[in-house]
Amino acid sequence: MSVSAGARVQRRTSGLSDKVRKRIEITILSLPALIMFLGFVILPVFMAGYYGFFKWKGYGKPTVNGQFIGFENYKVILTDPNFQQALGHTLFVVVASLVIQGPLAILFALLLNQKFKGRALIRTLIFVPYVVSEVIVGTGWSLILQTTGALNALLKKIGLGGADWISDPKIAIWTLMFIISWKYIGFAVILMIAGMQSIPEDLYEAAKVDGAGFWRQQWSITLPLLGPTIRIWAFMSIIGSLQLFDLVYIIWGQYVSSTAGTSTMATYMVREGRLANNYGYGSAVAVVIFIISLVIALTYQRFVLNRDLEGALTDEKDAKRRAKRAAKEAAKLAKANGNAAAVANEVVSQ
Repeated sequence: MSVSAGARVQRRTSGLSDKVRKRIEITILSLPALIMFLGFVILPVFMAGYYGFFKWKGYGKPTVNGQFIGFENYKVILTDPNFQQALGHTLFVVVASLVIQGPLAILFALLLNQKFKGRALIRTLIFVPYVVSEVIVGTGWSLILQTTGALNALLKKIGLGGADWISDPKIAIWTLMFIISWKYIGFAVILMIAGMQSIPEDLYEAAKVDGAGFWRQQWSITLPLLGPTIRIWAFMSIIGSLQLFDLVYIIWGQYVSSTAGTSTMATYMVREGRLANNYGYGSAVAVVIFIISLVIALTYQRFVLNRDLEGALTDEKDAKRRAKRAAKEAAKLAKANGNAAAVANEVVSQ
């Protein structure tokens, strides 16, 4: 009895030490990332919120070299037609990116998920624009799309008139959408292909036996099972569109974006903050952008991503329940075997 009791105590002690050791390991491994997150994300947000209460040119302390104006910067932001225009352009980019890139990415992924010669090369070519720097992409397309650029020269040679792709407000926003889609659709295609390859082939074989055609299989099998991948991609696309800055700033410059109808919240922040030497106002714009992005992200997570999270938690709970049942059955079996062994020993001893 003493030996078994000592063994139980030792097992409990080792179990507790394993838990403590795992917690220490998790703390040590996550501490650098936590410090970076606090230092480069959370702290700047609070600093921007603090600076947003001042009329400040960016040097020295705002309490000394600036003027405390309270919520005046935020009032100006919310009533400024230029910010409202930039917000409208940003929301248009968010929706248009989902509507344009989503269906095209799924179609390309369906094509590239089939087996044919040259598939690897086409996958690489589609993904290449995504890894190219925004500076290179913006500079290259700005040269191509100039009124005297290569595109208009090609159109004139084939008998079609050119257009002002960058400065015309009726065309510029669609020019921006074309460049965004060209650059970022490769990432969406790779995600969709990865999601499609995780779907079991047995489902397609069973559908073929039932007489389902190719498109019917995609509608009834691929799209429903690709739902989590589509929702994750959509979330990343929304966040990226809300932060759009570099392509617009490079192609349309500092001030042309507002007249061409392609300004975003980020370009408005830089133009009215840093370029206008009004860093207090720019900080207030940054806070507004953060709040808008946070609200949209939390809303999307609450009503869209929670479906996948709840499903994962349900699967985890089911797995734990099955494990507990298996442990109980194993314990019962071991107890029954122990009783049977005791009975056999008594019979043998008699």
